[in-house]
Amino acid sequence: MPTLVQVLLGTLGPTALHQVSNRLKADEGATQRAIGAAIPLIISALGKNAATPEGAQALNRALETKHDGSVLHNVDDALANPALAGDGAAILKHVLGDKRQSVEKGLSAASGIDAASAAQLLDMLAPLVMGQVGLQKRAQGLDADGIAGLLGSERTEAKGLLGRLIDIIDTDDDGSIVDDVLNMGSKLGKLFR
Repeated sequence: MPTLVQVLLGTLGPTALHQVSNRLKADEGATQRAIGAAIPLIISALGKNAATPEGAQALNRALETKHDGSVLHNVDDALANPALAGDGAAILKHVLGDKRQSVEKGLSAASGIDAASAAQLLDMLAPLVMGQVGLQKRAQGLDADGIAGLLGSERTEAKGLLGRLIDIIDTDDDGSIVDDVLNMGSKLGKLFR
């Protein structure tokens, strides 16, 4: 069974990549690397939040009330809608909290896009990730514990893909992570092959 990362990367076809790249004013290669890192980062952050009973319940409520997966019915239109970024910022406020700036810097260093573009990309992708989790919830009939289990296993997969970049979410240490994440470029490129 494909992982959430694989499904989402498959959903973002060439048109979406071109559209996102134009919006970020970044080249498509860097945008592709950034997307390949951002999706596992968001999934990992959701998994960390869902690891507590309170976090799993809050996520389950959000999936039941707002994130049913309909955003994925037409990804190109969704990406063109400015309201998507507002939803994404709200999602990321909950799942990243005060780690957001560190995540943006790490994503920038790993992909080659600037930190402002990394922030914009995270805002665009967070609702798509939530939509995919919402689809899985409905398809598998998952409750809060089931969502926690799904995201826990997906988080392990994401950590395997991105190594140290995922650790930004888990640590309170604000030391430099640039050297660590620059070594991940080859892994990010492999996600799209």
